[in-house]
Amino acid sequence: MSFKKITESDSKYRHLEKMSVEEILVNINNEDQSVALAVQKVIPQLEKLVQKIVEQLKLGGRLFYIGAGTSGRLGILDASECPPTFGVSSDLVNGIIAGGDHAIRYAVENAEDDTTQAWKDLLTFEINDKDVVVGIAASGTTPYVIGGLKDCQAHQIKTACITCNEGSPMSKVSDFPIEVIVGPEFVTGSSRMKAGTAQKLILNMISTSTMIQLGRVKDNKMVDMQLSNEKLKQRGAKLIMETLNVNLDKAKELLEKHGSVRKAIANETYQ
Repeated sequence: MSFKKITESDSKYRHLEKMSVEEILVNINNEDQSVALAVQKVIPQLEKLVQKIVEQLKLGGRLFYIGAGTSGRLGILDASECPPTFGVSSDLVNGIIAGGDHAIRYAVENAEDDTTQAWKDLLTFEINDKDVVVGIAASGTTPYVIGGLKDCQAHQIKTACITCNEGSPMSKVSDFPIEVIVGPEFVTGSSRMKAGTAQKLILNMISTSTMIQLGRVKDNKMVDMQLSNEKLKQRGAKLIMETLNVNLDKAKELLEKHGSVRKAIANETYQ
């Protein structure tokens, strides 16, 4: 199969500068509506990946996201939300970006072109064959990510990728390639738009379904969330109130006593 960068194809829209604000917004929204349908098509591939991630994490493994630019930032965002949302250790899901932490806020020249740096970055985490590494790159051609996945495969570490081009070089070094084809961007080549949205949706699906499978959700509630601010404490108390059928003051008392929503519900249910 010949490789074509659909993400770089010309926009279906011309003369954007002549559009009214309303026209720009409506057209962007029209394009965005196609993204969820594109993601829907890759659910069978996502299912296999999540099953493997859950299997590896149960063996003591970890999940890593590696990427550059927007893709790297999206991986870091998803990883950073797992501890507060699901109460897991901060080293269970990890996001790594080409160029290091400085690149989260600023562009780092040529960082994505280094084919050896991703493996060096992973080695700082003592990467091993229990772990799973997911490469994220809309184009599927980012050297940093391809090099990292290739090195992982050479060390028997399971790999996956999230790309928006079919048959990309990145897919060839992925055990679980996720190719979500969203088509040309509204602004030609601006893959932070539909491609970025698709990547964010898929990352949400991967981490959330994994955490549910690992038992970090009870019914539909975040019973293991970290109570790190007043808003989350209020949310936790409300969960206890609804689950145990007690008033808010009692729920707050139980939360203070047990220190977590899960412990409060479990201990009070079986007393």
